[in-house]
Amino acid sequence: MAESTTLERLRQDARDELSALIELRCRLGEDPWVFLPDLPSVDEQVVATLREDRLHSERWRTVRARAYHPAAREGDVAKFEYELLREIALEHPELSSAVWLVLDRVPSRW
Repeated sequence: MAESTTLERLRQDARDELSALIELRCRLGEDPWVFLPDLPSVDEQVVATLREDRLHSERWRTVRARAYHPAAREGDVAKFEYELLREIALEHPELSSAVWLVLDRVPSRW
């Protein structure tokens, strides 16, 4: 029960964040028809938030440094991103489809 409460809280925070971003971009004169399709879904925003939180942990910080190091082997970045996002999907099965969508869009250098 606590996990679903936490997930609902994360989703509400993501909704608030996306809402604020939409309002800001509209106030700056951008056309919503242009930028809305590029915005993440609520669950994708939650995945991005969880990813960012994990990157600050000691475990993932060192793994990320190795994967993104200039001397790293080809494929280390993709493996790192896959493992990181896979852990999120395993902890929050409700976010699995969002995790796969995010993984599909992960740039080569974040």
